[in-house]
Amino acid sequence: MTYLVAGLRLLAYALVFALLAGPHWLALKFGRGAHAGRAPVWLHRAFLHLFQVRLIVTGTPPAPGEAALVIANHISWLDIPVLGAVRPLSFVAKSEIAGWPVIGTLARLQRTVFIDRARKRHTAVVNTEMSRRLRAGDLIVLFAEGTTGDGTRLLPFRTSLVGAARAAITEGGLDRVRLQPLCIAYTRRHGLPLTRAERPDIAWYGDMELGPSVKLFFERGPIDVRVTWGEPVAFAAGTDRKVATALAEASVRRALQEAVTGRPPVPTPEPASGESASGGSAPGTPRADAPAAAAAPPILIPAATA
Repeated sequence: MTYLVAGLRLLAYALVFALLAGPHWLALKFGRGAHAGRAPVWLHRAFLHLFQVRLIVTGTPPAPGEAALVIANHISWLDIPVLGAVRPLSFVAKSEIAGWPVIGTLARLQRTVFIDRARKRHTAVVNTEMSRRLRAGDLIVLFAEGTTGDGTRLLPFRTSLVGAARAAITEGGLDRVRLQPLCIAYTRRHGLPLTRAERPDIAWYGDMELGPSVKLFFERGPIDVRVTWGEPVAFAAGTDRKVATALAEASVRRALQEAVTGRPPVPTPEPASGESASGGSAPGTPRADAPAAAAAPPILIPAATA
């Protein structure tokens, strides 16, 4: 893509933004309605269309209005328009993003929950806000690695903000919250499978500056991205937060491995009959590494142990 073409497409996107941002802001200010949720989706879909990002979505997402916390991997700034184009949702993001040009405005329009990582006590504040939003039926996306990766491997998932699911139960009277694993994988460029050497051109991680990453995106051409909804994890009042997060991480890891390599992961050995994810007995409990059905039921996981 030449800089002239990129510039014209950016201009077209700016026009779309100008048409949608005002009504969307008013919808947010004076009461949520259909436009409050759909306008960001239209904006993100316009971006993907203009810049030739082909989105493939597989799996079963949460039902509209269901209390669901999405646990996802994170590769690039491009993840935001990709996920934002799928359906109405909000993100949890570091507070610095609120001050970024353009991106900060988009984040606020999408009702992003900002967290100040320099303040340890701010996690509790964010969990309370996330809990309130979950009880209201909002779909909240948490990038559980806490940073971006190179797109070929998964970093360990952090568990602290998953506490919002328990807060939604204890403070809001919900029976359970759906933890929804979600995998993002960039798979092709110009229709050809990405090589390991090409993946850093899409990923934005480490000490990379945002400007050069965006420049590479404009220069290198069309991209295919696969978004996979994994098997949901049912989070109840007594659920062990770390076990729940580990199950979500395992689901995302399997989906990422399959998307990157083109091959399903090697099955892990089955444990002894009746053994649960935490080593206890839980007869009839589906395992996290069980083959996914077309519409998998929630995974019921053991309660936290003292």
